Amino acid sequence: MRKTAFITGATSGIGKATAMFFAKNNINLVICGRRVEKLKTLEKELLKYTKVHTLQFDVRFKDQVEKAINSLPDDFKKIDVLINNAGNAHGLSSIQEGSIDDWDAMIDGNVKGLLYVSKSIIPQMVERNDGFIVNIGSIAGKEVYPNGNVYCASKFAVNALNKGMRLDLNKHNIRVCAIHPGLVETEFSDVRFKGDTNKAKTVYQGYKALQAEDIADIIHFVITRPYHVNIEDLIVYPTAQASATVLNKN
Repeated sequence: MRKTAFITGATSGIGKATAMFFAKNNINLVICGRRVEKLKTLEKELLKYTKVHTLQFDVRFKDQVEKAINSLPDDFKKIDVLINNAGNAHGLSSIQEGSIDDWDAMIDGNVKGLLYVSKSIIPQMVERNDGFIVNIGSIAGKEVYPNGNVYCASKFAVNALNKGMRLDLNKHNIRVCAIHPGLVETEFSDVRFKGDTNKAKTVYQGYKALQAEDIADIIHFVITRPYHVNIEDLIVYPTAQASATVLNKN
């Protein structure tokens, strides 16, 4: 019987790549995002391989999350795998010059959004004594770097929540894993630099960054281990990167 995976932030980057990888490996999908047109375009592509249901909502808003998840049709109500992928960086400023709006966006999306979605799905996993949760963190949740302050804090929170989930859900036979990528070439920098495409491109110049498909492949590997195996915490760098701040550019 096919499993069903629920992926937040599915319209681009790691979320989109994961949806495609899962679909090609016979996993049914609930794909979630804010952008309706991108969801519909992705759904059309994924339907070539598997069953798909789309949910349009913003993880930052609890009522939207609850309404969307409660609306799932019977064929998609049982979630076997939850991929908490939605989240973003906004700005790259010192703590004294940071934008409160940027801070709110990161804390609401990266931390509270993860909690809202998890709170809506975990109870069914507890009831079944079965399930897998993958939280997409970041090297920013392991090391603080200059001007990363609040983004790093939000990803440190993801790291802590991942550990807390694993402890609390251990008795319910639920596997929990965090994957912490280093530099991945996605829309991430476009969002961080607020549409400054040229500035965003410089982040990935002079070396080979991770690609979204690399992380998707790793996520699939993690969730397909025998049930007694839980890869609980995984840092992934491109070869050129040695830490949050050490990068070998040509």
